[in-house]
Amino acid sequence: MGKDVSDRSFSREDRQRYREKVQRCLEALAMMLADDVFSFPQQQMGLEIELNLVDEALRPARANSVVLEKIDDPSFTTELSQHNLEINVPPRPLAGNEALDLERELRQTLNDANAKANDAGASLVLIGVLPTLRPEHFHPSWLTTDRRYSMLNDEIFAARGEEMVLSMDGPPMPGGDREQLRSYVESILPEAACTSVQLHLQVKPEDFAAHWNAAQCLAGVQVALAANSPFLLGKALWHETRIPLFQQATDTRPEELKNQGVRPRVWFGERWITSIFDLFEENVRYFPGLLPMIDEQDPLAELAEGRAPKLLELRLHNGTVWRWNRPVYDLVDGVPHLRVENRVLPAGPTVVDILANAAFFYGAQRALSTQERPLWTQMSFQAAEENLYSGARHGMDGQMYWPGIGWLPPDELVLRRLLPMAHEGLRDCGVSDAARERYLGVIEQRCVARRTGSDWQRDTVTLLEHRGNSRESALVGMLRRYIELMHTGDPVHTWPVG
Repeated sequence: MGKDVSDRSFSREDRQRYREKVQRCLEALAMMLADDVFSFPQQQMGLEIELNLVDEALRPARANSVVLEKIDDPSFTTELSQHNLEINVPPRPLAGNEALDLERELRQTLNDANAKANDAGASLVLIGVLPTLRPEHFHPSWLTTDRRYSMLNDEIFAARGEEMVLSMDGPPMPGGDREQLRSYVESILPEAACTSVQLHLQVKPEDFAAHWNAAQCLAGVQVALAANSPFLLGKALWHETRIPLFQQATDTRPEELKNQGVRPRVWFGERWITSIFDLFEENVRYFPGLLPMIDEQDPLAELAEGRAPKLLELRLHNGTVWRWNRPVYDLVDGVPHLRVENRVLPAGPTVVDILANAAFFYGAQRALSTQERPLWTQMSFQAAEENLYSGARHGMDGQMYWPGIGWLPPDELVLRRLLPMAHEGLRDCGVSDAARERYLGVIEQRCVARRTGSDWQRDTVTLLEHRGNSRESALVGMLRRYIELMHTGDPVHTWPVG
Protein backbone atom coordinates (compact mmCIF):
# COMPACT_ATOMS: atom_id res chain seq x y z
CA MET A 1 0.00 0.00 0.00
CA GLY A 2 1.30 3.39 -1.04
CA LYS A 3 4.92 2.35 -1.62
CA ASP A 4 5.52 5.35 -3.86
CA VAL A 5 3.90 7.97 -1.65
CA SER A 6 5.94 11.18 -1.67
CA ASP A 7 6.43 13.68 1.13
CA ARG A 8 3.60 16.10 0.39
CA SER A 9 0.15 17.22 1.45
CA PHE A 10 -3.00 16.87 -0.63
CA SER A 11 -5.17 19.68 -1.97
CA ARG A 12 -8.86 19.68 -2.85
CA GLU A 13 -7.82 19.64 -6.50
CA ASP A 14 -5.67 16.54 -5.87
CA ARG A 15 -8.66 14.72 -4.45
CA GLN A 16 -10.92 15.64 -7.33
CA ARG A 17 -8.34 14.63 -9.95
CA TYR A 18 -7.71 11.40 -8.06
CA ARG A 19 -11.41 10.54 -8.07
CA GLU A 20 -11.57 11.13 -11.81
CA LYS A 21 -8.43 9.08 -12.41
CA VAL A 22 -9.74 6.18 -10.35
CA GLN A 23 -12.86 6.20 -12.52
CA ARG A 24 -10.69 5.98 -15.66
CA CYS A 25 -8.83 3.05 -14.10
CA LEU A 26 -12.15 1.36 -13.37
CA GLU A 27 -13.23 1.86 -16.97
CA ALA A 28 -9.94 0.38 -18.20
CA LEU A 29 -10.36 -2.64 -15.92
CA ALA A 30 -13.85 -3.25 -17.30
CA MET A 31 -12.45 -3.23 -20.85
CA MET A 32 -9.66 -5.63 -19.90
CA LEU A 33 -12.12 -8.04 -18.30
CA ALA A 34 -14.29 -7.93 -21.42
CA ASP A 35 -11.29 -8.59 -23.68
CA ASP A 36 -9.82 -11.37 -21.45
CA VAL A 37 -6.21 -10.14 -21.47
CA PHE A 38 -5.14 -11.69 -18.16
CA SER A 39 -2.34 -14.20 -17.66
CA PHE A 40 -2.96 -17.56 -16.02
CA PRO A 41 -0.07 -19.94 -16.79
CA GLN A 42 -0.71 -22.17 -13.75
CA GLN A 43 -2.29 -22.11 -10.30
CA GLN A 44 0.13 -20.25 -8.01
CA MET A 45 0.15 -19.54 -4.29
CA GLY A 46 1.88 -16.79 -2.38
CA LEU A 47 2.37 -15.84 1.27
CA GLU A 48 3.04 -12.70 3.25
CA ILE A 49 3.91 -13.20 6.93
CA GLU A 50 4.10 -10.33 9.42
CA LEU A 51 6.53 -10.69 12.31
CA ASN A 52 7.12 -9.14 15.73
CA LEU A 53 10.49 -8.10 17.13
CA VAL A 54 11.03 -8.40 20.89
CA ASP A 55 13.97 -7.51 23.14
CA GLU A 56 15.53 -9.67 25.87
CA ALA A 57 12.71 -8.78 28.28
CA LEU A 58 10.20 -9.85 25.56
CA ARG A 59 8.91 -6.31 25.14
CA PRO A 60 8.48 -4.85 21.62
CA ALA A 61 11.88 -3.97 20.15
CA ARG A 62 12.10 -0.74 18.16
CA ALA A 63 14.61 -2.28 15.77
CA ASN A 64 13.15 -3.08 12.36
CA SER A 65 15.47 -0.83 10.34
CA VAL A 66 18.61 -2.22 12.02
CA VAL A 67 17.38 -5.80 11.71
CA LEU A 68 16.52 -5.30 8.02
CA GLU A 69 20.04 -4.06 7.33
CA LYS A 70 21.50 -7.13 9.00
CA ILE A 71 19.15 -9.57 7.23
CA ASP A 72 19.91 -7.93 3.83
CA ASP A 73 17.23 -9.92 1.99
CA PRO A 74 14.77 -8.16 -0.37
CA SER A 75 11.98 -10.56 0.62
CA PHE A 76 11.92 -8.84 4.05
CA THR A 77 10.42 -5.39 4.39
CA THR A 78 9.16 -2.91 6.95
CA GLU A 79 5.67 -2.75 8.38
CA LEU A 80 3.73 -0.06 10.22
CA SER A 81 5.50 -0.15 13.60
CA GLN A 82 9.22 -0.22 14.32
CA HIS A 83 8.72 -3.58 16.09
CA ASN A 84 7.32 -5.21 12.90
CA LEU A 85 8.77 -6.88 9.82
CA GLU A 86 7.14 -8.66 6.91
CA ILE A 87 8.43 -11.45 4.71
CA ASN A 88 7.02 -11.76 1.19
CA VAL A 89 7.35 -15.32 -0.04
CA PRO A 90 7.79 -15.41 -3.83
CA PRO A 91 4.84 -17.05 -5.63
CA ARG A 92 5.17 -20.69 -6.58
CA PRO A 93 3.00 -23.43 -8.06
CA LEU A 94 0.49 -25.06 -5.72
CA ALA A 95 0.95 -28.53 -7.24
CA GLY A 96 3.39 -31.32 -6.36
CA ASN A 97 5.68 -31.10 -3.33
CA GLU A 98 5.97 -27.31 -3.48
CA ALA A 99 4.44 -26.86 -0.01
CA LEU A 100 6.94 -29.29 1.53
CA ASP A 101 9.80 -27.48 -0.15
CA LEU A 102 8.39 -24.16 1.03
CA GLU A 103 8.22 -25.38 4.63
CA ARG A 104 11.94 -26.27 4.61
CA GLU A 105 12.91 -23.02 2.91
CA LEU A 106 10.75 -20.86 5.17
CA ARG A 107 12.09 -22.48 8.33
CA GLN A 108 15.65 -21.86 7.20
CA THR A 109 14.95 -18.30 6.10
CA LEU A 110 13.27 -17.40 9.40
CA ASN A 111 16.00 -19.12 11.44
CA ASP A 112 18.67 -17.15 9.56
CA ALA A 113 16.70 -13.91 9.99
CA ASN A 114 16.29 -14.58 13.70
CA ALA A 115 20.03 -15.07 14.09
CA LYS A 116 20.60 -11.71 12.40
CA ALA A 117 17.96 -10.12 14.65
CA ASN A 118 19.78 -11.55 17.68
CA ASP A 119 22.87 -9.60 16.56
CA ALA A 120 20.76 -6.46 16.99
CA GLY A 121 19.49 -7.52 20.42
CA ALA A 122 16.09 -8.66 19.12
CA SER A 123 14.22 -11.89 18.35
CA LEU A 124 11.45 -12.75 15.87
CA VAL A 125 8.05 -13.94 17.11
CA LEU A 126 5.27 -15.47 15.00
CA ILE A 127 2.08 -14.54 16.88
CA GLY A 128 -1.20 -12.83 16.07
CA VAL A 129 -1.01 -10.13 18.77
CA LEU A 130 2.10 -9.64 20.89
CA PRO A 131 0.87 -10.02 24.50
CA THR A 132 3.54 -7.71 25.96
CA LEU A 133 2.32 -4.63 24.05
CA ARG A 134 1.47 -1.68 26.28
CA PRO A 135 -0.26 1.67 25.58
CA GLU A 136 3.10 3.43 25.19
CA HIS A 137 3.84 1.23 22.15
CA PHE A 138 0.96 2.95 20.33
CA HIS A 139 2.60 6.36 20.59
CA PRO A 140 3.24 7.90 17.13
CA SER A 141 7.00 7.80 17.77
CA TRP A 142 6.82 4.03 17.17
CA LEU A 143 5.71 4.50 13.54
CA THR A 144 8.26 3.15 11.09
CA THR A 145 10.30 6.01 9.64
CA ASP A 146 8.73 5.83 6.19
CA ARG A 147 6.61 8.75 5.03
CA ARG A 148 3.79 6.54 3.72
CA TYR A 149 2.99 5.32 7.25
CA SER A 150 2.86 8.76 8.84
CA MET A 151 0.75 10.05 5.94
CA LEU A 152 -1.70 7.18 6.30
CA ASN A 153 -1.88 7.88 10.04
CA ASP A 154 -2.54 11.58 9.42
CA GLU A 155 -5.19 10.98 6.77
CA ILE A 156 -7.15 8.44 8.85
CA PHE A 157 -7.20 10.76 11.85
CA ALA A 158 -8.11 13.74 9.67
CA ALA A 159 -11.05 11.79 8.23
CA ARG A 160 -12.15 10.65 11.69
CA GLY A 161 -11.67 14.03 13.37
CA GLU A 162 -11.18 12.62 16.88
CA GLU A 163 -9.21 10.12 18.95
CA MET A 164 -9.41 6.41 18.19
CA VAL A 165 -11.24 4.26 20.73
CA LEU A 166 -10.45 0.59 21.30
CA SER A 167 -13.46 -1.03 22.93
CA MET A 168 -14.05 -4.77 23.25
CA ASP A 169 -14.58 -7.64 25.63
CA GLY A 170 -14.35 -11.39 25.23
CA PRO A 171 -15.10 -14.82 26.64
CA PRO A 172 -14.02 -15.22 30.29
CA MET A 173 -10.77 -17.00 31.07
CA PRO A 174 -11.26 -20.45 32.66
CA GLY A 175 -12.75 -19.82 36.08
CA GLY A 176 -12.62 -16.04 35.60
CA ASP A 177 -14.88 -13.10 34.79
CA ARG A 178 -15.37 -11.36 31.48
CA GLU A 179 -12.63 -8.78 30.86
CA GLN A 180 -13.19 -5.47 29.10
CA LEU A 181 -10.85 -3.10 27.26
CA ARG A 182 -11.56 0.55 26.64
CA SER A 183 -8.58 2.63 25.59
CA TYR A 184 -8.08 5.88 23.69
CA VAL A 185 -5.18 6.03 21.24
CA GLU A 186 -3.64 8.83 19.18
CA SER A 187 -2.26 6.82 16.24
CA ILE A 188 -3.17 3.91 13.98
CA LEU A 189 -0.44 1.81 15.62
CA PRO A 190 -2.95 -0.65 17.13
CA GLU A 191 -3.15 -1.86 13.51
CA ALA A 192 0.51 -2.89 13.87
CA ALA A 193 -0.50 -5.14 16.76
CA CYS A 194 -2.39 -7.26 14.21
CA THR A 195 0.36 -9.46 12.77
CA SER A 196 -1.12 -11.73 10.15
CA VAL A 197 -0.55 -14.18 7.33
CA GLN A 198 -1.95 -13.25 3.94
CA LEU A 199 -2.58 -16.02 1.42
CA HIS A 200 -2.61 -15.22 -2.29
CA LEU A 201 -4.13 -17.33 -5.04
CA GLN A 202 -3.89 -16.40 -8.73
CA VAL A 203 -7.14 -17.14 -10.57
CA LYS A 204 -8.70 -16.74 -13.99
CA PRO A 205 -11.01 -13.71 -14.34
CA GLU A 206 -14.02 -15.93 -15.06
CA ASP A 207 -13.32 -17.98 -11.91
CA PHE A 208 -12.65 -15.07 -9.57
CA ALA A 209 -16.20 -14.65 -8.25
CA ALA A 210 -16.51 -18.32 -7.32
CA HIS A 211 -13.15 -18.29 -5.52
CA TRP A 212 -13.96 -15.06 -3.65
CA ASN A 213 -17.41 -16.26 -2.62
CA ALA A 214 -15.90 -19.55 -1.44
CA ALA A 215 -13.28 -17.67 0.57
CA GLN A 216 -16.03 -15.63 2.25
CA CYS A 217 -17.84 -18.84 3.18
CA LEU A 218 -14.67 -20.21 4.77
CA ALA A 219 -13.55 -17.10 6.68
CA GLY A 220 -15.27 -17.94 9.97
CA VAL A 221 -14.01 -21.51 10.03
CA GLN A 222 -10.48 -20.37 9.15
CA VAL A 223 -10.38 -17.92 12.05
CA ALA A 224 -11.79 -20.41 14.55
CA LEU A 225 -9.23 -23.08 13.55
CA ALA A 226 -6.24 -20.73 13.53
CA ALA A 227 -7.01 -18.30 16.40
CA ASN A 228 -3.77 -17.03 17.97
CA SER A 229 -4.52 -13.54 19.35
CA PRO A 230 -6.27 -13.73 22.74
CA PHE A 231 -4.55 -10.91 24.66
CA LEU A 232 -4.29 -7.17 24.13
CA LEU A 233 -2.99 -4.56 26.58
CA GLY A 234 -3.08 -7.10 29.40
CA LYS A 235 -6.71 -8.14 28.82
CA ALA A 236 -8.08 -11.51 27.72
CA LEU A 237 -10.39 -10.63 24.83
CA TRP A 238 -11.46 -12.45 21.67
CA HIS A 239 -9.73 -15.69 20.67
CA GLU A 240 -8.75 -13.79 17.52
CA THR A 241 -8.63 -10.22 18.81
CA ARG A 242 -7.00 -9.11 15.53
CA ILE A 243 -10.43 -9.06 13.88
CA PRO A 244 -12.11 -6.32 15.99
CA LEU A 245 -8.77 -4.60 16.66
CA PHE A 246 -7.95 -4.11 12.99
CA GLN A 247 -11.42 -2.77 12.29
CA GLN A 248 -11.26 -0.27 15.15
CA ALA A 249 -7.64 0.77 14.50
CA THR A 250 -8.34 1.94 10.93
CA ASP A 251 -11.86 3.27 11.42
CA THR A 252 -12.32 6.67 9.78
CA ARG A 253 -15.89 7.00 11.08
CA PRO A 254 -16.92 8.99 14.15
CA GLU A 255 -19.91 7.60 16.07
CA GLU A 256 -22.42 9.62 14.07
CA LEU A 257 -21.34 8.06 10.76
CA LYS A 258 -21.37 4.59 12.30
CA ASN A 259 -24.95 5.23 13.44
CA GLN A 260 -25.86 6.19 9.87
CA GLY A 261 -24.59 2.85 8.59
CA VAL A 262 -21.52 4.21 6.77
CA ARG A 263 -19.32 1.25 5.86
CA PRO A 264 -16.02 0.63 7.70
CA ARG A 265 -12.78 0.48 5.71
CA VAL A 266 -12.03 -2.92 7.26
CA TRP A 267 -14.90 -4.74 5.69
CA PHE A 268 -16.32 -8.20 5.18
CA GLY A 269 -18.52 -6.91 2.36
CA GLU A 270 -22.29 -7.07 1.97
CA ARG A 271 -23.13 -9.42 -0.91
CA TRP A 272 -22.02 -12.33 -3.03
CA ILE A 273 -20.40 -11.22 -6.30
CA THR A 274 -20.52 -12.23 -9.95
CA SER A 275 -17.24 -10.57 -11.03
CA ILE A 276 -14.07 -9.10 -9.56
CA PHE A 277 -15.32 -5.82 -11.02
CA ASP A 278 -18.06 -5.75 -8.36
CA LEU A 279 -15.46 -5.39 -5.59
CA PHE A 280 -13.37 -2.68 -7.23
CA GLU A 281 -16.52 -0.78 -8.17
CA GLU A 282 -17.81 -0.94 -4.58
CA ASN A 283 -14.48 0.32 -3.26
CA VAL A 284 -14.66 3.32 -5.57
CA ARG A 285 -18.35 4.01 -4.93
CA TYR A 286 -18.28 3.81 -1.14
CA PHE A 287 -14.85 4.97 0.05
CA PRO A 288 -13.13 8.34 -0.48
CA GLY A 289 -9.44 8.29 -1.30
CA LEU A 290 -7.08 8.39 1.67
CA LEU A 291 -3.84 8.92 -0.25
CA PRO A 292 -4.81 10.68 -3.51
CA MET A 293 -1.53 10.21 -5.36
CA ILE A 294 -1.78 10.56 -9.13
CA ASP A 295 0.33 8.77 -11.72
CA GLU A 296 0.97 10.33 -15.11
CA GLN A 297 -0.01 7.22 -17.03
CA ASP A 298 -3.40 7.32 -18.76
CA PRO A 299 -4.82 3.78 -18.47
CA LEU A 300 -7.16 4.12 -21.45
CA ALA A 301 -4.33 5.41 -23.66
CA GLU A 302 -2.17 2.46 -22.60
CA LEU A 303 -4.91 0.05 -23.60
CA ALA A 304 -5.31 1.78 -26.94
CA GLU A 305 -1.56 1.21 -27.54
CA GLY A 306 -1.93 -2.51 -26.73
CA ARG A 307 -0.20 -2.31 -23.34
CA ALA A 308 -1.51 -3.32 -19.93
CA PRO A 309 -1.97 -0.24 -17.71
CA LYS A 310 -0.61 -0.03 -14.17
CA LEU A 311 -3.95 1.20 -12.76
CA LEU A 312 -1.89 2.76 -9.98
CA GLU A 313 -4.67 4.90 -8.51
CA LEU A 314 -7.13 2.00 -8.40
CA ARG A 315 -4.55 -0.28 -6.79
CA LEU A 316 -3.57 2.36 -4.23
CA HIS A 317 -7.22 2.92 -3.38
CA ASN A 318 -7.78 -0.83 -3.10
CA GLY A 319 -4.86 -0.95 -0.65
CA THR A 320 -6.70 1.40 1.73
CA VAL A 321 -9.89 -0.67 1.85
CA TRP A 322 -9.03 -3.65 4.00
CA ARG A 323 -11.42 -6.38 2.93
CA TRP A 324 -10.88 -9.70 4.72
CA ASN A 325 -10.77 -11.22 1.23
CA ARG A 326 -9.31 -8.60 -1.06
CA PRO A 327 -9.25 -8.48 -4.88
CA VAL A 328 -5.79 -7.86 -6.35
CA TYR A 329 -4.82 -6.59 -9.81
CA ASP A 330 -1.09 -6.81 -10.48
CA LEU A 331 1.49 -6.81 -13.27
CA VAL A 332 4.49 -9.11 -13.69
CA ASP A 333 6.82 -8.12 -16.54
CA GLY A 334 4.02 -6.02 -17.99
CA VAL A 335 1.51 -8.91 -18.00
CA PRO A 336 -1.62 -8.45 -15.84
CA HIS A 337 -3.13 -11.06 -13.53
CA LEU A 338 -5.75 -11.31 -10.78
CA ARG A 339 -5.49 -12.73 -7.28
CA VAL A 340 -7.64 -13.39 -4.24
CA GLU A 341 -5.82 -12.18 -1.12
CA ASN A 342 -7.08 -13.95 2.01
CA ARG A 343 -6.38 -11.77 5.08
CA VAL A 344 -8.16 -13.39 8.03
CA LEU A 345 -5.32 -15.52 9.46
CA PRO A 346 -2.95 -14.62 12.31
CA ALA A 347 0.77 -15.24 12.17
CA GLY A 348 2.11 -18.39 13.83
CA PRO A 349 2.36 -20.29 15.97
CA THR A 350 4.83 -22.27 13.77
CA VAL A 351 5.71 -22.62 10.12
CA VAL A 352 3.95 -25.97 9.90
CA ASP A 353 0.79 -24.47 11.43
CA ILE A 354 0.89 -21.64 8.88
CA LEU A 355 1.23 -24.05 5.97
CA ALA A 356 -1.49 -26.31 7.38
CA ASN A 357 -3.83 -23.30 7.53
CA ALA A 358 -2.88 -22.45 3.95
CA ALA A 359 -3.41 -26.00 2.67
CA PHE A 360 -6.84 -26.16 4.31
CA PHE A 361 -7.83 -22.85 2.74
CA TYR A 362 -6.58 -23.65 -0.75
CA GLY A 363 -8.10 -27.13 -0.75
CA ALA A 364 -11.50 -26.24 0.70
CA GLN A 365 -11.73 -23.10 -1.44
CA ARG A 366 -11.00 -25.11 -4.59
CA ALA A 367 -13.65 -27.71 -3.70
CA LEU A 368 -16.29 -25.09 -2.89
CA SER A 369 -15.56 -23.04 -6.01
CA THR A 370 -16.15 -26.01 -8.31
CA GLN A 371 -19.35 -27.39 -6.76
CA GLU A 372 -22.23 -27.93 -9.16
CA ARG A 373 -24.59 -26.09 -6.81
CA PRO A 374 -22.58 -23.29 -5.21
CA LEU A 375 -22.75 -23.05 -1.44
CA TRP A 376 -23.42 -19.32 -1.57
CA THR A 377 -26.72 -19.95 -3.35
CA GLN A 378 -27.83 -21.82 -0.22
CA MET A 379 -26.45 -19.47 2.44
CA SER A 380 -27.09 -15.81 3.22
CA PHE A 381 -24.15 -13.43 3.10
CA GLN A 382 -25.05 -12.31 6.62
CA ALA A 383 -24.63 -15.89 7.87
CA ALA A 384 -21.09 -16.01 6.46
CA GLU A 385 -20.29 -12.72 8.22
CA GLU A 386 -21.76 -13.96 11.50
CA ASN A 387 -19.59 -17.06 11.21
CA LEU A 388 -16.51 -14.82 10.98
CA TYR A 389 -17.32 -12.99 14.20
CA SER A 390 -18.34 -16.15 16.03
CA GLY A 391 -15.08 -17.87 15.09
CA ALA A 392 -13.03 -14.81 16.00
CA ARG A 393 -14.70 -14.27 19.36
CA HIS A 394 -15.06 -17.87 20.54
CA GLY A 395 -12.54 -19.94 18.57
CA MET A 396 -13.29 -23.65 18.82
CA ASP A 397 -16.24 -22.84 21.11
CA GLY A 398 -18.00 -20.81 18.42
CA GLN A 399 -21.07 -21.90 16.49
CA MET A 400 -21.04 -21.93 12.69
CA TYR A 401 -24.00 -22.05 10.34
CA TRP A 402 -23.61 -24.37 7.36
CA PRO A 403 -26.26 -25.20 4.75
CA GLY A 404 -27.67 -28.70 5.07
CA ILE A 405 -26.31 -29.10 8.61
CA GLY A 406 -27.39 -26.06 10.62
CA TRP A 407 -25.42 -24.77 13.60
CA LEU A 408 -22.41 -26.68 14.90
CA PRO A 409 -18.92 -26.08 16.36
CA PRO A 410 -16.11 -25.40 13.87
CA ASP A 411 -14.14 -28.55 14.74
CA GLU A 412 -17.17 -30.71 14.04
CA LEU A 413 -17.89 -28.87 10.77
CA VAL A 414 -14.31 -29.39 9.63
CA LEU A 415 -14.11 -33.08 10.55
CA ARG A 416 -17.54 -33.94 9.13
CA ARG A 417 -17.65 -31.83 6.00
CA LEU A 418 -14.75 -29.51 5.15
CA LEU A 419 -11.70 -31.70 5.70
CA PRO A 420 -12.78 -34.29 3.09
CA MET A 421 -13.51 -31.39 0.72
CA ALA A 422 -10.04 -29.91 1.37
CA HIS A 423 -8.44 -33.27 0.53
CA GLU A 424 -10.47 -33.38 -2.69
CA GLY A 425 -9.58 -29.81 -3.59
CA LEU A 426 -5.84 -30.31 -3.08
CA ARG A 427 -5.93 -33.48 -5.16
CA ASP A 428 -7.65 -31.51 -7.94
CA CYS A 429 -4.86 -28.90 -7.69
CA GLY A 430 -2.23 -31.62 -8.17
CA VAL A 431 -0.82 -31.36 -4.65
CA SER A 432 1.21 -34.45 -3.75
CA ASP A 433 -0.24 -37.01 -1.35
CA ALA A 434 2.67 -36.42 1.03
CA ALA A 435 2.03 -32.67 1.27
CA ARG A 436 -1.73 -33.07 1.43
CA GLU A 437 -1.60 -35.65 4.21
CA ARG A 438 1.03 -33.76 6.22
CA TYR A 439 -0.75 -30.43 6.38
CA LEU A 440 -4.36 -31.57 6.48
CA GLY A 441 -3.28 -34.11 9.10
CA VAL A 442 -2.26 -31.16 11.29
CA ILE A 443 -5.70 -29.60 10.81
CA GLU A 444 -7.42 -32.89 11.66
CA GLN A 445 -5.42 -33.37 14.86
CA ARG A 446 -5.91 -29.74 15.87
CA CYS A 447 -9.67 -30.29 15.61
CA VAL A 448 -9.49 -33.57 17.54
CA ALA A 449 -7.45 -31.91 20.30
CA ARG A 450 -9.56 -28.70 20.10
CA ARG A 451 -6.38 -26.72 20.76
CA THR A 452 -5.42 -23.59 18.84
CA GLY A 453 -2.65 -21.12 19.60
CA SER A 454 -5.24 -19.02 21.43
CA ASP A 455 -6.35 -21.96 23.58
CA TRP A 456 -2.73 -22.71 24.49
CA GLN A 457 -2.03 -19.08 25.39
CA ARG A 458 -5.15 -18.74 27.54
CA ASP A 459 -4.57 -22.06 29.33
CA THR A 460 -0.91 -21.25 30.01
CA VAL A 461 -1.67 -17.80 31.43
CA THR A 462 -4.43 -19.30 33.59
CA LEU A 463 -2.00 -21.87 34.98
CA LEU A 464 0.67 -19.25 35.70
CA GLU A 465 -1.85 -17.00 37.43
CA HIS A 466 -3.04 -19.93 39.58
CA ARG A 467 0.60 -20.34 40.61
CA GLY A 468 0.60 -16.79 41.95
CA ASN A 469 1.86 -14.75 38.97
CA SER A 470 0.36 -11.38 38.17
CA ARG A 471 -1.24 -10.99 34.75
CA GLU A 472 1.81 -9.09 33.48
CA SER A 473 4.33 -11.69 34.66
CA ALA A 474 2.05 -14.51 33.45
CA LEU A 475 1.96 -12.98 29.96
CA VAL A 476 5.76 -12.67 29.89
CA GLY A 477 6.17 -16.24 31.16
CA MET A 478 3.69 -17.53 28.61
CA LEU A 479 5.45 -15.67 25.77
CA ARG A 480 8.84 -17.01 26.84
CA ARG A 481 7.52 -20.58 26.72
CA TYR A 482 5.68 -19.83 23.44
CA ILE A 483 8.93 -18.75 21.78
CA GLU A 484 10.72 -21.89 22.99
CA LEU A 485 7.99 -24.12 21.54
CA MET A 486 7.78 -22.04 18.36
CA HIS A 487 11.44 -22.83 17.70
CA THR A 488 10.86 -26.59 18.06
CA GLY A 489 8.62 -26.34 14.99
CA ASP A 490 6.04 -28.77 16.39
CA PRO A 491 2.41 -27.86 15.61
CA VAL A 492 0.56 -26.05 18.38
CA HIS A 493 -1.93 -28.82 19.12
CA THR A 494 0.99 -30.88 20.50
CA TRP A 495 2.28 -28.14 22.83
CA PRO A 496 2.11 -29.02 26.55
CA VAL A 497 0.65 -26.60 29.07
CA GLY A 498 2.84 -26.17 32.15
